[in-house]
Amino acid sequence: MSVRAKKHLGQHFLKDERIAEKIADTLSLRGYTNVLEIGPGMGVLTKYLIEKPIDVVAMDLDSESITYLLDHYPNDNLQVLEADFLKCDLTDLFGDQPVAITGNFPYNISSQIVFKAIEAREQVPEFSGMFQKEVAQRICAKEGNKTYGILSVLTQAFYEAEYLFTVKPGVFNPPPKVDSGVLRLRRKTNFHLPCDEGLFFKVVKTGFQQRRKTLRNSLKSFNLSDKLKEDTIFGQRPEQLSVSEFITLTEKIANDAISTHN
Repeated sequence: MSVRAKKHLGQHFLKDERIAEKIADTLSLRGYTNVLEIGPGMGVLTKYLIEKPIDVVAMDLDSESITYLLDHYPNDNLQVLEADFLKCDLTDLFGDQPVAITGNFPYNISSQIVFKAIEAREQVPEFSGMFQKEVAQRICAKEGNKTYGILSVLTQAFYEAEYLFTVKPGVFNPPPKVDSGVLRLRRKTNFHLPCDEGLFFKVVKTGFQQRRKTLRNSLKSFNLSDKLKEDTIFGQRPEQLSVSEFITLTEKIANDAISTHN
């Protein structure tokens, strides 16, 4: 028996064992013993994860995959769950224990998976896996690059992002129409920002909503004082700012709000 790939779930099953083993080896296994695998399919990656001295939770929305995994991998260190990662609370599964996330992610929700991991950053020290190449490159892009955007800044504010290798369509069943890319995110030693994190998210998202405009124009909704708008940083476009410059920008906006209300 094998599992049929379902288009509505964005499934493309990896067939290449060597690549699966390489992805399993992207995790350092330092400082945690729990690993959550999202979208295990027929377990090509699961097989290599459960060889390691860790506890693996394999989570899939596809009941056919769940049945296949339970039949083929009755391992003590593997728990198989039929659930939607985007709707689950990691503390329900792992308490306050740290957990690394990995997988050959369904391409249609891969960005949402990263945003959800960022939300759970207190609990997620490491994250690796396979994306559509373009998305993996966007997550790892630096300022000045045309693919640099919300996903790049919010990820790199908390994690060191590293693009590891490219995977061609032919090693999947069915083959996707695009190349894939594997990346690794390792949480920064100090991953708490020296500014209001809620405001930081809002500034980044608002700035990039009109990425062709200067920040002076795209951040109008923040009701900035005329004095602050003269600051040279507001003459730049969002893709020109590094993560640390976005932090500086957030601090300036916060201080401006305080001074104009006093």
